[in-house]
Amino acid sequence: METGAGGIEEILRVRKDKADRLAEQGWPSYPSGLEVRHSTQDVVSAEGEAPGEPAEGDPQFRVAGRLMAVRGMGKAMFCDLWDRAGKIQIQIRKDLVGEETFARCKLLDIGDIVVAEGPRFLTRRGELTMQVRDIQLATKNRYPLPDKHAGLTDIEQRYRQRYVDLVVSPEVRATFEKRFKLIRHLRSFLDQRGFYEVETPILHGLISGAAAKPFITHHNTLDMDLFLRIAPELHLKRLIVGGFERVYEIGRNFRNEGLSTQHNPEFTMMELYWAYATYTDLMDLNEEMFRSAAEAVAGTLKVPYGGWQEGTEPTIIDFEKPFRRIPVRDGLLEKAPGLDLNDPEAIAARAKQEGLHLDAKLPAGKLVMDLFEHLWEAELIQPTFVIDFPIEVSPLARRKDSDPTLADRFELYITGREIANAFTELNDPDDQRSRFQAQVDAKKKGDDEAMDYDEDYCHALEIGMPPTAGWGAGIDRLAMILTNSASIRDVILFPQMRKNVG
Repeated sequence: METGAGGIEEILRVRKDKADRLAEQGWPSYPSGLEVRHSTQDVVSAEGEAPGEPAEGDPQFRVAGRLMAVRGMGKAMFCDLWDRAGKIQIQIRKDLVGEETFARCKLLDIGDIVVAEGPRFLTRRGELTMQVRDIQLATKNRYPLPDKHAGLTDIEQRYRQRYVDLVVSPEVRATFEKRFKLIRHLRSFLDQRGFYEVETPILHGLISGAAAKPFITHHNTLDMDLFLRIAPELHLKRLIVGGFERVYEIGRNFRNEGLSTQHNPEFTMMELYWAYATYTDLMDLNEEMFRSAAEAVAGTLKVPYGGWQEGTEPTIIDFEKPFRRIPVRDGLLEKAPGLDLNDPEAIAARAKQEGLHLDAKLPAGKLVMDLFEHLWEAELIQPTFVIDFPIEVSPLARRKDSDPTLADRFELYITGREIANAFTELNDPDDQRSRFQAQVDAKKKGDDEAMDYDEDYCHALEIGMPPTAGWGAGIDRLAMILTNSASIRDVILFPQMRKNVG
């Protein structure tokens, strides 16, 4: 809201004065125990045609919400009342509520929360309206809201003050309602297929589950450093060892990495583990799950994404047709024909031609993935399963029987970014120990994203984990696609922000 010098202070003073006057007249700013029986949607969808003028005995509705518009100050007022379900116009007439109550209503401001009761009717213009017979202040707004048409124009303020953004922007609330619906749908999808939802620790004693930088904290009583979990993977697989053959978890993970339109250090993931399944089974499950999620959340299998800049059109993401499946090497050779993917020197030289500097001393599989991300990843717009990853970048995945240099693994890409990662799990304790040792060696050489050696997990594999497939997906990124949101901050209620020094 634009105000001149000293303007906001005057507004705050006036609103405080109104609150004091209302309290003196019997309307305190913060009462409790105000009964609410209906939503605005109940008023809109009630059976029977709304009359032109209410009559004795017409159904009474009692709703609560925030006033987002106030019009008229003669003998009648009209206000737009918003609640979780939508909005309804309310009419406050002096002859119906009485002179004393009507005088109080004149002290109401946009942003105030009220409880109103009365029948519904149609105005002469045909607008459905609730005619107030009783009204009570529920909460006094003390700070002016932004203009409801412009909303919060400062994008930083939108994220820092999400509570204001939600009040003045119905489209923002709609985005988060879709996110809530998405998570509810994913849960239902897996519950119906015999998966148990479980909870595993967020505080870890070791860095495990993914290649990423952790957040470090300290437990005073135990006098030991702990890490906020990067991923719940190894605890979920311990449950497979224990006999829970289908498990999943939806929860927050934490990675001490950069901020961008695609990354927030605190994010929501869904991981599932399925005994006696393979990564190809998970591709089928993933495709079915995302297809049904698109229908449930976006209401279509042809989901528009993009078009945020003036003069541009969104891309239609097609969830209906079968998702493409292509090996990493095949895809990379489409972009770099004839390249020897087993020769680190050749890969590094080709990368240099593309303006990417890679260390030829690194394993060929690591260089393959770095070049893949540079050349090919951004072009994977339609749903694509990229399969058969190098074993060097898959420390927890099972080797392919047909080629032990590769892993039974896939990543699902949509709109040029990774959405899901899955593989047939490594359940050989000896192989797992050697993979962990390779991670330890990499950490000694300066890889700060390498995992720790987890001997207890290796012992769990000695107890015996059945053949298992595991899958994880970023809920935030999927929500971005299904709500056509440009930034991950648009689908996280309270995204991480830099320290506000202003």
